[in-house]
Amino acid sequence: MASVLVPVLYVLIVFGSLLVFSSFYRRRNAQKVFEPYFPQHHERDVYFSLLQMSDPPAPETLLKAALVRRAMTDVTRIIRLREDKPALQNLLQKGSIGDDLWNSLLAAEKELEAEILEVAAEANAYVEGWGSVIFQTATEMMHNEKMRSLVEQIPAIRAEAERKYGKFPLPRLNVEAAPSASAPAAEPASVTTPSTPARSATPVSAKSNGLAPPSADSGTFSDSDRSEAASPSSPRSPSKSSPSKKSKKRK
Repeated sequence: MASVLVPVLYVLIVFGSLLVFSSFYRRRNAQKVFEPYFPQHHERDVYFSLLQMSDPPAPETLLKAALVRRAMTDVTRIIRLREDKPALQNLLQKGSIGDDLWNSLLAAEKELEAEILEVAAEANAYVEGWGSVIFQTATEMMHNEKMRSLVEQIPAIRAEAERKYGKFPLPRLNVEAAPSASAPAAEPASVTTPSTPARSATPVSAKSNGLAPPSADSGTFSDSDRSEAASPSSPRSPSKSSPSKKSKKRK
């Protein structure tokens, strides 16, 4: 009987201590105030202060502008939560961060969900259906402000680059004007053909040394000689004795 009671008492003591510790830990965490993940919502406070003005009351255009500015801050926080949550979840699984930071992120996420619903309800109170597009408008305005800030920073960035690397002149592009249609077209350049040297009328004989003029006998040419000299590349006609030679070879 004693052997049965000992393990039962051991199990009861272990589970009882675990229950006491878990209840104490939960009560302590419930009383603990986590540090907010985001700073104070200044745009929301400005909107509520304008809404509570009664003497004189704030104009409706000013209230709408304050509401859009409030929505822009909410969009910025939504983007940051989407970027930070996966990274913090991985760090929490590895044990790199504590539960305090993760719990503050979850609390900020719940607060932001309630803030989005409240902004949409306020927008619908001014214009019916504005709550579905107010965050889209706030996103476009946020991107416009980022672009404007980058453009305004260009002179400072340029001055810093000139101070660090020196001042270099910007390259200039020389753009030539297109020719007008009324301008006359350029005349094509005349093609000059090389002139052939004129041949001498009196050929020099082989016997003369090139200094004395040739004699009258040597200077006379027959018509057949002239035709052969005029066409040196033309093939000569075969002689009459060639067929007789071929017949003799056949015999």
